[in-house]
Amino acid sequence: MRHNGHIRTVEEVREKWRWLAVVLGIAVLVATPSVIARLPVGASDIGAAELLAQVQSSTATPYSGYAQAVGGVTLPVTDGLGGLPDLLGDTTTLRAWYRGPDSWRVDTVRLAGERGLYRSPARLWSWDYEQNTAVVTPVPEPSLRLPRQADLLPPELGQRLLSEASAGEVTRLPARRIAGRDAPGLRLIPSEPQSTVTEVDVWVDPDSGLPLQVDVLGDGATRPIVSTGFLDFSSATPDADTVRFVPPPGTDVQQQDGLDIASFADGIDSARLPSTLSGLDLRDRGGQGAVGIYGRGVTELIAAPLPRRAARGLVDQLRAAPGAVLTGGSVALSIGPLNVLITEPTADRRRYLLSGTVTAETLATAALQLEGAAT
Repeated sequence: MRHNGHIRTVEEVREKWRWLAVVLGIAVLVATPSVIARLPVGASDIGAAELLAQVQSSTATPYSGYAQAVGGVTLPVTDGLGGLPDLLGDTTTLRAWYRGPDSWRVDTVRLAGERGLYRSPARLWSWDYEQNTAVVTPVPEPSLRLPRQADLLPPELGQRLLSEASAGEVTRLPARRIAGRDAPGLRLIPSEPQSTVTEVDVWVDPDSGLPLQVDVLGDGATRPIVSTGFLDFSSATPDADTVRFVPPPGTDVQQQDGLDIASFADGIDSARLPSTLSGLDLRDRGGQGAVGIYGRGVTELIAAPLPRRAARGLVDQLRAAPGAVLTGGSVALSIGPLNVLITEPTADRRRYLLSGTVTAETLATAALQLEGAAT
């Protein structure tokens, strides 16, 4: 076959068709739910507490499917955050096969190609098809890391956000037709007054207890912080071969320790953090690192000591962001329902990065507590 003066190989033609099939497949999947959603939805009499219990016990339940996640948060600081800005502020299309907590695969589907994440009991593979590069990291992973695309799958996000919810915090929502299934809904309204998340809406597959759609809404936000839902879904157990990764011939295989900016910060300082900040309890992560996570569920405050050089650069970036509030030597910023504050240097010359789905007043109170603890 000739095109533009050169001979196109069979492999090149196959590649063009391979990605055309993916793009058309996505288009069909995106269009299909709008038709399916108009079908009558069966009523469900399951109670909120029972539905919550189903979700909380579904973490090992297998599934597969296509999902689309839309983020509604634009980060003013991007250096060192990997793909986090795109994750929180863009649309992500995912294809998932989940056999269990240590056996799964998630592909991020893009117009130019795919990136795959493969989890086995021994390792985690990240494969970039276009670059023909595979990165292998050991497991278990660090207890603190940046979010990644797989965390936006409806089961992953819904299970995490509802994992610590109590029956008194949830109410029923009418069922919706999602991925061809009648899914009863559940609404979580956080009980903590410090929270900037106003509600979490989850629609659940009644047979498996797996979340099919998750919408997270914040105080004053005009659209969800994140909305993620399946376009196609199956509760059948995927084949083992589907989630197994073997580097293709010629692949550039790289080994990494799995540390990102979050896990790196967790190991660089030995400062002792207080057991509570702004009325929120420090979470026990087992082998507590330098970074403290306070609160539960959707109400979280993170306190991280900053190296001096990193603190200076981050302060400069935040100061330049629209809406930054300067108070003495501290700088604060609100990004939708997310709030960020870098404290003034404490008596021992430390600065802390405080952030989370809590109010600006909550962070300011935490900063005063940390300043007092250092004197």
